[in-house]
Amino acid sequence: MRKKRKSANRAHPSPVVSVIIPAMNERGTIGRVIREAFRVHPRTEVIAVVNGSRDGTAIVAARAGARIVRLREALGHDVGRSVGARHARGEVLLFCDGDIVISSRKLRTLVNAVLAGCDVALNGYEGPKSGVDVHSVVLAKHALNIALGRGDLGGASLTTIPHAMNRKALETIGAGQLCVPPKAHAIAVLSGLDIRTVPPIDVGRPNPVRRRRARRKDPLETLIVGDHAEAFERLLAALGPRGPYPDGSRLISMVR
Repeated sequence: MRKKRKSANRAHPSPVVSVIIPAMNERGTIGRVIREAFRVHPRTEVIAVVNGSRDGTAIVAARAGARIVRLREALGHDVGRSVGARHARGEVLLFCDGDIVISSRKLRTLVNAVLAGCDVALNGYEGPKSGVDVHSVVLAKHALNIALGRGDLGGASLTTIPHAMNRKALETIGAGQLCVPPKAHAIAVLSGLDIRTVPPIDVGRPNPVRRRRARRKDPLETLIVGDHAEAFERLLAALGPRGPYPDGSRLISMVR
């Protein structure tokens, strides 16, 4: 008779880093994702937000040592990150996904950037930009950064995992705003947080499911572009119709 393996709670009692991993039906990868996450810092907790899963993801995650936040409904990764952030105890919050295994060496670049002084560390990966037909999400990320006066960020954004932030950034942005990553990104920029990029971590090629979706119309694409519309709305509400760009010497108000 096989013995049941006990869950291994590996979370540090006073973590410096909280790694937040939303997951739905990811039992094939979640164990490896969690093992890499625990290696980013000696004082780490890993929080797996398991939502809508029916394949034993929570069991695998618990055996790998993660603290489990289990939700019956399928919330999506963005809402999962928001929920996980509310449970985090660390000074640095690192956000990953349960379906992409990223080495601790690469994840550590984000954590180290925040520990070195920045508020938000973004993955410098921008997605494919060659060719005439550039993906609308790639265009939206570039357009938002330009409108925010941060064209230097290129297509880097809180829309792309992995990314990290300190507790000051979380409190400034608000955990609830993480549900709409481009809007959270706009709030971070408008609030004057210190936002930097790290060398690109390719999260396109390691994800065969997303590559298959890219070959046909993806409803996620429409969702993310809509999220950017919310971000632009926040920008215009804060800075007016021209954003951070002045009207120059034109006195348009004289003819209105």
